[in-house]
Amino acid sequence: WSGDQDAVLDEIQEFLTGVRPSPASNRVLATMLFTDVVASTEHAARTGDQRWLELFEEHKRVVRGALARNGGREVNTSGDGFLATFDGPARAVRCARTIVEELHDVGLAVRAGVHTGEIELAGDDVTGIAVHIGSRVQAAAGPGEVLVSRTVVDLVAGSGLEFDSRGEHELKGVPGRFPLFALQP
Repeated sequence: WSGDQDAVLDEIQEFLTGVRPSPASNRVLATMLFTDVVASTEHAARTGDQRWLELFEEHKRVVRGALARNGGREVNTSGDGFLATFDGPARAVRCARTIVEELHDVGLAVRAGVHTGEIELAGDDVTGIAVHIGSRVQAAAGPGEVLVSRTVVDLVAGSGLEFDSRGEHELKGVPGRFPLFALQP
């Protein structure tokens, strides 16, 4: 045997069973939480390098602690933001609330965005349009706000979490308009 053996075996399987094998996929349903420190550069300039370093370390400690308590998995960090995944949206929303509240208490304003969708697993990283949507939801949030997609609102029905509509938004680079909702305090 030489060449593309999988293609030949797929043809044989389809001939014998009448069913073509489906391609392997690394797509899974997950909830993503994105966080970002609001105006971090201005904050660093105002407080000075040493104080900013202390605040930034506290930021990382708070986020990682909240992720651990709520079943989140840190995927990556970028600058002063985090991307984490969860197996359920209510956990992600509650984690986001904790992060926003605890960092407010130390003088940092954080915005958070939560979205649930199918993602592609790429080693320890995640990719796919749902990841881009989650990032854009976070970017639309105001300081101290947890903003979520309609998908999240629908999935957490009955959880006790309540939201206020923030209207429909265009999310940069994503076709269509998306209804977004802010977590009530």
